[in-house]
Amino acid sequence: MADEAQTVQVRITDKRLIAEDICMFELQPLAGGELPPFTPGAHLGVRVPNGETRKYSLCNDPAETERYVIAVKKEHGGRGGSVSLIEQAQIGDEIAITAPRNDFELKPGPASYIFIAGGIGITPIRAMIQHLLATRAKPFKLYYFTRTPEMMAFREEFSGPEFRGKVVIHHDGGDPDKAYDLWPVLEEPKGAHLYCCGPRGLMEAVRDMTGHWSSSAVHFEDFGAAKARPEDNTPFTVKLARSGESFDVPVDKSILEVLREAGKALPSSCESGTCGTCRTKLVSGEADHRDLALSEHEKARNIMICVSRAKSSELVLDL
Repeated sequence: MADEAQTVQVRITDKRLIAEDICMFELQPLAGGELPPFTPGAHLGVRVPNGETRKYSLCNDPAETERYVIAVKKEHGGRGGSVSLIEQAQIGDEIAITAPRNDFELKPGPASYIFIAGGIGITPIRAMIQHLLATRAKPFKLYYFTRTPEMMAFREEFSGPEFRGKVVIHHDGGDPDKAYDLWPVLEEPKGAHLYCCGPRGLMEAVRDMTGHWSSSAVHFEDFGAAKARPEDNTPFTVKLARSGESFDVPVDKSILEVLREAGKALPSSCESGTCGTCRTKLVSGEADHRDLALSEHEKARNIMICVSRAKSSELVLDL
């Protein structure tokens, strides 16, 4: 989502701390009425008080057209967007948002749904579950993981009697040896679709355990967790096989960003390595794959240019 995307003004009508370092915001139109509709899994771009724009999942029922609800985790080691929003934005303030967009869409048709949420990754999944409950659609099972009960957003809600048998809650205390064993859940697809959102490590583990699933049945949401800090990157060159042009990719820009700046019109959507839209044929070179869209056998000849980089000094792309 580009920062220059068209925005609309809304008012913060509620702000509450709902878990350790997690704050929920309710947003309503300035003059009342309805907001643009959204579908389960959608997100907003929010212009936070420090001027930056950040993506946050909508976590309320899509049938609620008079408000948007987001839950924001304060990322102390992040770029400052969440800290600015939580510490500076107050009830009554006007803020700018972009229209809802969905790169994590709940697909109709499967026999059932499996949801795996880690920490703040519960936000888009909560909207999906509220939609399924309201429409009495297909059955679902939620596996919700946090380090501690205090870090669990919507704890009372998902611990309620209406979710008995539908929700598994697990806290590992930050100890990898106490992580929940998902293999019995994922060993047999049984016609289900899987939706996973959470820390990168959790999503990579789920990707590894679902290699035998149909790729169309496994869905991930990642708001840029694949993007390493610039100081962890190395520069490299990307060459376009068809035109022969070469471009330097610095540590603080992606291949997609560099090629766009060079005037290349390339398809993209989520720009976090999960949707597959920017998949590009890799002719030669060794890629540093940072996506969750490609299977292991696809990585030899493809690259997701929104997040992945190079281990070799040069990559040659079929462009």
